[in-house]
Order: sequence, then structure tokens, then C-alpha cells
Amino acid sequence: MIMKGKRGVVLGIANKKSIAYGIAKACRDQGAELAITYLNERFEKKLAPIAEELGCAERLYPCDVSKPEEIKALRASLEKDFGKIDFIVHSIAFAPKEGLSGRFMDISKEAFDVAMDISVYSLIEVTRELKPILSNNASILTLTYYGGVKYIPNYNLMGVAKAALEMTTKYLAEDLGSDGVRVNALSAGPIKTLAAAGIGDFSFMLKWNAAHAPLKRNVTIEDVGNSGMYLLSDLSAAVTGEIHYVDGGYNIMGMPAVEFDEDSKPTIAWNGESN
Repeated sequence: MIMKGKRGVVLGIANKKSIAYGIAKACRDQGAELAITYLNERFEKKLAPIAEELGCAERLYPCDVSKPEEIKALRASLEKDFGKIDFIVHSIAFAPKEGLSGRFMDISKEAFDVAMDISVYSLIEVTRELKPILSNNASILTLTYYGGVKYIPNYNLMGVAKAALEMTTKYLAEDLGSDGVRVNALSAGPIKTLAAAGIGDFSFMLKWNAAHAPLKRNVTIEDVGNSGMYLLSDLSAAVTGEIHYVDGGYNIMGMPAVEFDEDSKPTIAWNGESN
């Protein structure tokens, strides 16, 4: 089994539709021992059955990344239960509602600061705090999206946060490379998750991606989970600082794939059906 003997922590599972859950399950299926975190008491109740399924019911820890003391407590718990860990999955992002709608220039400084703190700085803080308990050749993985590279409608502030997160990934990769620690980001195509529910017209985004990706479909939690597992395993031992796309190839497209009707008017094909 690819992850046999590996131990790691996954931050950011909300439910079984979460990308983080897909990665955790893939790692568990390949033999990894896991610990997972929850944001607050409400999520603790939701995650208890998932922790049981993943074999880590006794390693379900609180961790609100806006509270440094909880990150420190997470390190103490991991060190007590595991000693050293081999991987970290950072699947945490947040932007206030005002940052995901309206005109971009109207976003408040308060909303900007919150999004950058939770979505970006938390990766730095978690890495710094857990670094002393990382094993040799450890791997850190965070989650991003194409909206950090190109304009995506309604993604607004989160797009700027993801752009910062991707550069943070690269700088951390260089900073930690001499210690044998790898840092990568996985850029998944649109998936129906709890976080995606806050993005306007998300159903249209799903249709658009499926129509224009070379594979002509949207990705699944299993697709992303397996790719995340690869980046956390020794199979990717020489891979660091990368933004790894799992989006059916959508990111390579420079022009939408359109069809034309008999009047030479463009139409868009959704999985072979014209709308």
C-alpha cells in the first residue's frame, strides 16, 4: 500500500463532499494513519462519524486557525499521539459574503484581511507550528483553484486569496526544501462542496467546465483524492512548489469550444447537447 506507515493530519473536512475528505479517504485506503480537525462544536458532531470511518475517532482535534493557541494545542496532540507526522493537508479558506459578490473595488479592508488571514496566512502558521514534528521527507498539501490565475465570475476576493496562496506555496517550498519537506498545491476543478455553495451561479460554472474541459466532464472527489494522495506519498518525492491541476484539462484551454448553427451564430455544447 502506497501510504502504509505514513501518519498525517487533515485540516478542513466539512463533510463527505469535501475535497479534504476525498484526499483523507484516498490516503486511508492506501494505509495511512490519520488525524483530522474540526472548526467548532457544531462541526465536531458532524465529523465524529467521519473520524470513525477513517479510523481516527480518538484523533479528532479542534483547530480554528484564527486562534494561534488552537494550532499550538494541535501540535501538542499530534506529538503525543503520533510523535512525528509525515504529511499535512491544508484545506482551509474563507471570505466574507461581501467578498464574493458585487464590485471588486467595493470590498472592505476588513473582509480582505479576514480572507487573507484564514485562506493564506494559516498555511504559514500551521507549517511553522508543526514543522518541529514533521518527519524527514514530509509533504504539505494545500488546495487552490483556477480563479487565482484567471478571472472567474463571482470568485472575486477568493481569487486574490488563492493567488497569494499559490505564491505562498512556492516560497514555502523553497524555504523548506533544504529540510527535505515538500510543499505543493492542488488546483481542483469545480466540485459541489459546502464552500462552493457561497459562489454565485455555481451550477453554470459546472456546466461551463464540463463543456470546455478536454475530458468533457467535471472532476469527482475520488479524482482529486487520488491526486492528493499521490502528492502526499513518496511517489512524488521529487515534486515540490507545484500547482497540480485536476480539472479535466480545463486550465489548458485558451478559447472556448463552441459550435455554430446554420445562421453562423455560436452555441455552446453541454456534454454534447446544445443550449
